[in-house]
Amino acid sequence: MLDINAASSVDFKQTKANQFVLPLNQVGMTDVALVGGKNASLGEMLQNLSSQGVQVPDGFATTAYAYRYFLSAAGLEAQLQPLFAGLDVEDVSQLQQVGKQARHLMLQTPFPEELQTAIATAYARLCEEYGTDTDVAIRSSATAEDLPDASFAGQQETYLNVQGVQAVLEACHKCFASIFTDRAISYRQTKGFAHLDIALSVGVQTMVRSDLAASGVMFSIDTETGFKDVALVTAAYGLGENVVQGAVNPDEFLVFKPTLKQGFRPLVKKRLGSKEIKMVYDVGGTKLTKNVSVQPRLRQRFAISDAEVLQLARWACLIEEHYSQRRGQYTPMDIEWAKDGVTGQLFIVQARPETVHSQKEMNLLRSYTLETTGEILTTGRSVGQGVGQGKARVILDARQIELFRPGEVLVTVRTDPDWEPIMKKASAIVTNQGGRTCHAAIIARELGIPAIVGCNDATSVLETGQEITVSCCEGEEGRIYAGLLPFKLTEIPLDHLPRPQTQVLMNVGNPEEAFRLAAIPNDGVGLARLEFIIANQIQVHPLALLHFDQVKDAIAQQKIEDLTHLYTHKPDYFVDQLAQGAGAIAAAFYPKPVIVRMSDFKSNEYANLLGGQFFEPQEENPMIGWRGASRYYDPRYAEGFALECKAMKKVRDEMGLTNVVLMIPFCRTPDEGRQVLAVMAEHGLVQGENGLQVYVMCELPSNVMLADEFSQVFDGFSIGSNDLTQLTLGLDRDSAQIAHLFDERNPAVKRLIRHAIATAKAHGRKIGICGQAPSDYPEFARFLVEQGIDSISLNPDSVLKTLLEIAATEAEVARHTDRPNPPA
Repeated sequence: MLDINAASSVDFKQTKANQFVLPLNQVGMTDVALVGGKNASLGEMLQNLSSQGVQVPDGFATTAYAYRYFLSAAGLEAQLQPLFAGLDVEDVSQLQQVGKQARHLMLQTPFPEELQTAIATAYARLCEEYGTDTDVAIRSSATAEDLPDASFAGQQETYLNVQGVQAVLEACHKCFASIFTDRAISYRQTKGFAHLDIALSVGVQTMVRSDLAASGVMFSIDTETGFKDVALVTAAYGLGENVVQGAVNPDEFLVFKPTLKQGFRPLVKKRLGSKEIKMVYDVGGTKLTKNVSVQPRLRQRFAISDAEVLQLARWACLIEEHYSQRRGQYTPMDIEWAKDGVTGQLFIVQARPETVHSQKEMNLLRSYTLETTGEILTTGRSVGQGVGQGKARVILDARQIELFRPGEVLVTVRTDPDWEPIMKKASAIVTNQGGRTCHAAIIARELGIPAIVGCNDATSVLETGQEITVSCCEGEEGRIYAGLLPFKLTEIPLDHLPRPQTQVLMNVGNPEEAFRLAAIPNDGVGLARLEFIIANQIQVHPLALLHFDQVKDAIAQQKIEDLTHLYTHKPDYFVDQLAQGAGAIAAAFYPKPVIVRMSDFKSNEYANLLGGQFFEPQEENPMIGWRGASRYYDPRYAEGFALECKAMKKVRDEMGLTNVVLMIPFCRTPDEGRQVLAVMAEHGLVQGENGLQVYVMCELPSNVMLADEFSQVFDGFSIGSNDLTQLTLGLDRDSAQIAHLFDERNPAVKRLIRHAIATAKAHGRKIGICGQAPSDYPEFARFLVEQGIDSISLNPDSVLKTLLEIAATEAEVARHTDRPNPPA
């Protein structure tokens, strides 16, 4: 039994350990055992980050001493202890019964008078500063939460828009009782915590009126890949509970932290969420808050401005840096924020260590691959990079969770902590609602199971008992397939891999894959194709945006209107989307070089873009027609190329991603190269300025035979073995009839490549290869190394095997020449 000192905590000169209430600005991370991780973190930021501009709402916290005093004064320990003896949390019915009894015991026991007085006095002080019956947020904070390997987030209750001393006391009492919610009991027992060893603190903060503005969650790390150099910010209208619980699909933003800290504006991704509802004050109602519909016009715009996103990301950096220094190790953070609709100010309302990627083994590369695909039943946002499968179990109400069977796929509208007792038994989780920072996503990551959130129609499309495969290994779009599809898990230890002298680069086209691919050992990106971004993200011909009135197809016009609805000037859509796509790839591999090839669509491919048919000629053989460099200075396309230049200037100048090297494809003559460089300079991309390098594709016989002259124009070469083979052997590589003759290993092709490498090196220019051949043929990679090529750019799935081949070849070459042996 505790030695109880019933003195009121009004006298703040007492030691912290025997006070009932403490101001938040008087606690910090050394006080986790006293006020819990959540409140300790708020105090830590108030004390240490306020001077750097990070704003945290004022308030106070009840202490662990107050909680234990409450239990002890009423003799509750003796009544609670027997409830947990022999409890099997896997038995959902038993768990629910025990939780109900424990909460009833807590709620029917009144607070001691001393504790009521302490809370009332502290609330009165807030009211003196912020007004009569100040509205406050009341949140639970367990003394064991936010440990490095266990997140207690969401286990206990939160109450918003609480006004008046009596309401504050009632909410604090309910928070105390919520230490015995079913999910909290289950979580503690699973993690090995004794139920009565954990105490509960209650944080009382002045409300941020985000019901009149917006709120959200942000992570100082990419939640899906663990890539640590971006901050993920999510935002929706109204109070933040909807984002946390996954009741809305929020806006998402990615900000690149290294150049943000240098003063740039590296917003590398923006994704508009549906944001269909918002939580607001229930003025005059029977509840504290309520959900209302968001007006359609507001759904179709971002909830916060770019400037606010960048400000939040800066705060995420400051918070991460502070906690990393304090803990003596890199500590990514999970942060909740809110915007006050009255003052327009931003606030941080919670911050805790991220508990998934910070605990992962980083020297093991795991990748899942579907061996076949099938009928796609529905799609959403993928969480994790795995594959899960089993029979679907559609459950619409948490009161029916006892129906769930281990190994099934949980399908529901959304989850909250009440669902956690069964989530750990699921092979995968699928929800209608939610974004990458919702409850279902966070718990799925912690449990290490795949999840797809924000499907909209999962509960109506999928049926209980139906066999399904949940695939999160195909990019940001998660796919639910009919049936149990075969898949492969590959695990590759990254320790002790050789690092050859020849640079091993990657071909990366999809920005959504960039952060995941960056974990593969590499020296940068040898080819980032703008065509992929234009075709998949932009979808519109640039001239159709510049001359929208010339698009005479009503269906195409409507699709373009839909895609560009956020932009008053349609060409800005092209620039922003292209900059974000290329910027994401450049950020993923920063500061390593990322060679971005300017667009190399053929006229028939351009015509397939929305509106493209009105601006493209009909060509008999587009493969060797109006493509690459010849377009860039041609009056018929120069305006489109200007948009590409504007986007690349934004990446380098506004985002600060100067690791981007630009490359010109299909440049037939040195004079054509000079013309292109002159056009680029007119649009602010001046070769040599701000370190800008411009390479040329070496894919035409003329590039090889005049490599000495091209060396006077460009900074480097990248061999395109596909086109070089086509034009050397006189083959149309799109023709099936002569496909058997297409072979990059042909002696004529190899002789040209040998000559190109020798000439480039003789003139002090870098030369690499970005074609398919070294990915397909190990012997071709050996040939390139023997010629002394500077870099080989490979498809991601062939990097590791080719890396080993390159290292072995270098060792063999070193044994027969004076070239030094590469380090292991």
